[in-house]
Amino acid sequence: MATQGIPITWVDAFTDTPFAGNPAAVCVLAEPLDEATMQSLAFELGIAETAFVTPTASRSTFGLRWFSPATEIDLCGHATLATAHALRQAGIVGGETPLTFHTRSGALVASFEGDGVISLDFPADAIAEGSLPPALAGQWSEASITFCGNTDFFSFVALDSAALVRDYQPDLAAIAAVGSKALLLTAPADPGSGDDYVLRVFGPNVGIDEDPGTGSAQCSAGPYWAKILGRDRLRARQLSPRGALLVVRPAGDRVHIAGSATTVLSGRLC
Repeated sequence: MATQGIPITWVDAFTDTPFAGNPAAVCVLAEPLDEATMQSLAFELGIAETAFVTPTASRSTFGLRWFSPATEIDLCGHATLATAHALRQAGIVGGETPLTFHTRSGALVASFEGDGVISLDFPADAIAEGSLPPALAGQWSEASITFCGNTDFFSFVALDSAALVRDYQPDLAAIAAVGSKALLLTAPADPGSGDDYVLRVFGPNVGIDEDPGTGSAQCSAGPYWAKILGRDRLRARQLSPRGALLVVRPAGDRVHIAGSATTVLSGRLC
């Protein structure tokens, strides 16, 4: 399929303010593109994820794939939220009907909650407890590390202070040497901030040095902090330079991740 004329909508997700949150490009296709073309376009755009959406026989069901600049991604929250936002804004779907996306991680549902908030229904991602990867030795004091573990995608490190997450200067070579696709660094939020936990995500092995706002990270961080804090509704603050706010509700083997989105620009490929 030729790429000429494909519409692209650039959406900042997990924020209601332009130039914050996590940017995603949403390409609404009439029919699927080949993988090489999708990967080339994602590389050309150079942002955390580019989403490719294809129609089905149902007006509320779509195929969805995500590509970082370096590789195809199995699960992406911010680009799913951006896709739902872009489809509604373009008038392709109504504002009330939940959308189902068929993805490499199964069927995912996006619901419109009002006031511009979109809620995603994602699978929980269990953490296998482990030790700090040797490549990260010395990045933080042993006393400040409260938990280490792994998921299929993340190396998971919990620290005892939001300041340590906020002030961390990432050693991208060390993070890449761990071998996981990304490092999820998290801690309890500062008292009085109104947030429950903070996080940052670094993914040099998937072409994303630091992800501005990561929905998929909440599939493990949300259940972890819900158990620690004894709460079933949490505010997560991603402390990337752009910043992002996510509302997370773990529910058994599912996690609901909600946030806002705003369109920054739209156009078509030449």
